[in-house]
Amino acid sequence: MDEDAVRDRLRTVEDPELGDDIISLGLVNDVTVDGDQVEIDLALGAPYSPTETNIAGEIRERLLEEGVDPDLSASVPDRDDVASEDQVLPGVKNVIAVASGKGGVGKSTVSVNLAAGLSQLGASVGLFDADVYGPNVPRMFEADEPPMTTEEETLVPPEKHGVKLMSMAFLTGEDDPVIWRGPMVHKVITQLTEDVEWGHLDYLVVDLPPGTGDTQLTMLQTMPVTGAVIVTTPQDVALDDARKGLEMFGKHDTVVLGVAENMATFACPDCGSEHDIFGAGGGREFADQHEMPFLGSIPLDPAVREGGDTGRPTVLEDDSETADAFRTITENVANNTGIVHRRGVSQGRRRNASTER
Repeated sequence: MDEDAVRDRLRTVEDPELGDDIISLGLVNDVTVDGDQVEIDLALGAPYSPTETNIAGEIRERLLEEGVDPDLSASVPDRDDVASEDQVLPGVKNVIAVASGKGGVGKSTVSVNLAAGLSQLGASVGLFDADVYGPNVPRMFEADEPPMTTEEETLVPPEKHGVKLMSMAFLTGEDDPVIWRGPMVHKVITQLTEDVEWGHLDYLVVDLPPGTGDTQLTMLQTMPVTGAVIVTTPQDVALDDARKGLEMFGKHDTVVLGVAENMATFACPDCGSEHDIFGAGGGREFADQHEMPFLGSIPLDPAVREGGDTGRPTVLEDDSETADAFRTITENVANNTGIVHRRGVSQGRRRNASTER
């Protein structure tokens, strides 16, 4: 096959979320043909997302029909082309912020299970506990060992369940209160991101403190955030505060990947009936009202509390409806991250093509 024949076959592969073939969308960066060897570089930016995995699989299937086993690679133009010394987190492909307008909605629980779920898919993952006032991610991962220090005085994060971890809890006493003003928060957030040996990561999940204060502003101003996940419960009070988080991301032009609804229906193990303790459907209605994706709903399940206390995220369990709910949210976050990148590449290339004409 020559390059034109390869591209013709690629025109039969559609992006199910953008609604066109990958050639027309500009999602093929390069095609190289050298005898029987075919190399294809694709503009895919969300490793192990189900949609992008399926796209790659369909490409391979189409070319195998022609007797060609292609060598596939992925890179996002403008992001992967930037020199590492000019990047804040050069080895990190995607930064996913997890936020809530108020405390007590299970934001850290969602962050922990999202990170573990992405790792379970096969991705390389880090989790940065940016809640400097109430860090609890180490407990939720049962991570007792503090980070190691290199000769260059950078920190090497410990790893649990395939996730690299960094938290203020590693650096302060277990019962020490953290009382800091804005400039100190800015400094510690910067150090705990830039002075950490994250290595290569497909995803860095950032667990933000509740609200819209100094930590959130520092992160949005200094880190290359790919997108944000907003966590809420179904009740109106939580949804009111979730709107504040949405407005914060909007002011900083940060894409919201979707809304995750936590503490939804409780299935009583004794009577067998279901109870909407915090209301019903509020998260989905909030997402629909603001034209955002709804990532999924997590039931109110004692197993989630137990998993947080014992350091084993619920998403890692096999036979569990609640674990399935976390897996659904994880896959939707990965898929929506891919949409952000692919849509950006497609729109950029179409604008360039229009300008050239």
